[in-house]
Amino acid sequence: MEPRRSKESQPVLAICYDFDKTLSPNDMQAQGYIQAVGYDVEKFWQDATKLANDNAMDSNLAYMYMMVKEAQGYIIPNRQALQQYGARIQLFPGVEQWFSRIRQYGAQQGVIVEHYIISSGLKEMIEGTPVANQFEKIYASSFYFNERGVAEWPAQAVNFTNKTQFLFRISKGVLDINDPGVNEYFAPEDIRVPFRNMVYIGDSSTDIPCMKLVNSYGGHSIGVYDPASANKQAVYQMIRENRIRYFVPADYTAKSPMDTLIKTIINKTAAYERLEEISINNQKEAINSL
Repeated sequence: MEPRRSKESQPVLAICYDFDKTLSPNDMQAQGYIQAVGYDVEKFWQDATKLANDNAMDSNLAYMYMMVKEAQGYIIPNRQALQQYGARIQLFPGVEQWFSRIRQYGAQQGVIVEHYIISSGLKEMIEGTPVANQFEKIYASSFYFNERGVAEWPAQAVNFTNKTQFLFRISKGVLDINDPGVNEYFAPEDIRVPFRNMVYIGDSSTDIPCMKLVNSYGGHSIGVYDPASANKQAVYQMIRENRIRYFVPADYTAKSPMDTLIKTIINKTAAYERLEEISINNQKEAINSL
């Protein structure tokens, strides 16, 4: 089991990302894999939705089942193949340089910046992307691979409601998905990443539970839209319904609106945590004077 992480001497800002249409312009499965198994992309998702509806089935389990079933006669769905299709995934502008640049900026302000994926997409595909090693943890749907290394059964299915558990894991430093310590009580001063120091970046209604949770506790929820189409209808609705605090195009290049926004959040985090430290020390002094 992965060791738990304890509170740092400096504040930690956890930036959590959805993947499809947040870091990449399209669904990861539709960027090579679905076509390789002889399926039309739109028809694949229609059939997966029908399978889920007809069988009271989780929609993520449905698409994972179809990925394995439809692979027969076309490809062997092992980890290597899924990672190879992951390597084909297109990323939004600036994504490859984003994570290290923002970590570096945080360090200059005295803030430890950590990046996390919380996605209903496939972990094995994300692991094939050039940015996979930039994340502290990739929380995503994944397969169980049998003794021959072939995908046989879902190991994890991450849907829009159970995404929120990973925010609590990140907050408490209990990152292992099988560590029951996520349900233990942590005193406020022992919380590694307070929700006020969390950022959640997503694009659609499937991100709403995480966005709402982060917002409710003083964190920062950001909606993104494709800069190529500039279609803002989804983010307009999310901001009208108080799901997000900000929206920006999914452009991660230097000096972009996203770059400016995240750096402003880092600046705020640094200032707030310095004030919080002064307040805590004042309270301790007052108590000890009794």
